[in-house]
Amino acid sequence: MQQTTTLGELKRSGYVVLSVKDELRKNVIAKLRNSEPLFPGIIGYDETVVPALVNAILAKHDILLLGLRGQAKTRIVRLLPGLLDEYVPIIKGAELNDNPFSPVSKYGRDLVIEYGDDTPLEWVHREQRFSEKLATPDVTIADLIGDIDPIKAASQRLHYSHEGAIHYGLIPRMNRGIFAINELPDLQPRIQVGLFNIMEEKDVQIRGFNVRIPLDVMIIFTANPEDYTNRGNIITPLKDRIDSQIITHYPRSVQEAMEITGQEAWIERDGRTAVIPHYFREIVEHIAFEARKSEYVDQKSGVSARMTIAAMENLVSNAERRVLLMGETEVVPRICDLPHILPGMTGKIELVFEGEQEGALKVSKALVGKAVREVFRQYFPDPLQRRKGSVQAQQGVDAEYRIILQWFDAGNHVEVTDNMPTNKYFDALDRVPGLRTLAGKYMAASTGSHPQLASTMEFILDGLHQFSKIAKDEVNGQTLYKDMVGSIFTGRGRDVEEEY
Repeated sequence: MQQTTTLGELKRSGYVVLSVKDELRKNVIAKLRNSEPLFPGIIGYDETVVPALVNAILAKHDILLLGLRGQAKTRIVRLLPGLLDEYVPIIKGAELNDNPFSPVSKYGRDLVIEYGDDTPLEWVHREQRFSEKLATPDVTIADLIGDIDPIKAASQRLHYSHEGAIHYGLIPRMNRGIFAINELPDLQPRIQVGLFNIMEEKDVQIRGFNVRIPLDVMIIFTANPEDYTNRGNIITPLKDRIDSQIITHYPRSVQEAMEITGQEAWIERDGRTAVIPHYFREIVEHIAFEARKSEYVDQKSGVSARMTIAAMENLVSNAERRVLLMGETEVVPRICDLPHILPGMTGKIELVFEGEQEGALKVSKALVGKAVREVFRQYFPDPLQRRKGSVQAQQGVDAEYRIILQWFDAGNHVEVTDNMPTNKYFDALDRVPGLRTLAGKYMAASTGSHPQLASTMEFILDGLHQFSKIAKDEVNGQTLYKDMVGSIFTGRGRDVEEEY
């Protein structure tokens, strides 16, 4: 509608002011009827979290999003303003976004009394009706709700109980909007008590003075279950006042996880898009899935989706660095690039005592190895199938890998590095008889170019290593694939995960 400039014009237009929760409800209903997306960019929650959120909004509830780190809680919170009306009218200059028909501040009431239908209005955008605060132990009631400003009282000669002496906090300033508190358990219990009136009676009281301001605000909290025991807790009376508690979760499938990483990771560099074979995307996601069930990782802390995003970006960066150094054009990651994703992992995985004893680097390497093993099994016959299959199955599997393994058994080896030119990298791998054929047979889609074919060939060698068919040494950026039997006598080349 046309943005009117005075209260009288607004009245004549027939505009109806809704409470913020009624406004959210109205717009959600409209989007549902039109089959419009409610939370664009949120992946994997369509059947779980999103329906719960919609129900809470339809019920006009305040909400607590409860989940481990990296589960898109803050992103969901920041999408909520998109469900508000684009613009709403307020009394011009009002600190509390006063409803022109029912102002709550003294300033707004006085202006309406003085000017009547000529009261000036302004229109605020929905983004201005959202605010968030990270809960930290130093947050005070004055920050959230407000306090008496003695300087304002003295300069204007006001009594401390006069509303004009108040310096409003963050929540009152979000009147007719949405206010979010992230990491609620970090808020001191005595500060949480100060939220009681807002949650239940929908008003605030400043200190001991008889100043009560009815607010129209939706409050949404986020919290990590770990915080309940490690850093703080949400006091029971406050939890009782939060209408809906919605549990978030990590991606349930590798496909959903790849969609999230593909959406968030920065892989287009200066107009140059990296060619990332599908199995690399799967490996990166399987690292997180392996970490979320590892006995060395603290499962109460969780494994954030940020880990896979950082890992993918590091993987692409190493491939990009190689292209820049070698003067090549196609950015394609290699298996020997995987050690370079470790800096994106070690700071994002919390270890239990046993994991700390092993060390973050060793645990991370083992998780990468397990991920490669799991993805290899999806594309190629299981090299260990002979332990549980029929004679025909054993012969079939042996035939697939026999030529490759015999070549290594004869004392041959392959040495590659992450900074080798593509032609030398390919030639080193192509020395292994049968390797190129096996790559083309099972992974034709990942062999479209020389760099992609070479990466797939190394993937096969690393997969055989993860199944203890050949040995691998990694020293100073060089990767050496060799005979397993010979490595047993030297004590080198054992799988990292077998060492603990």
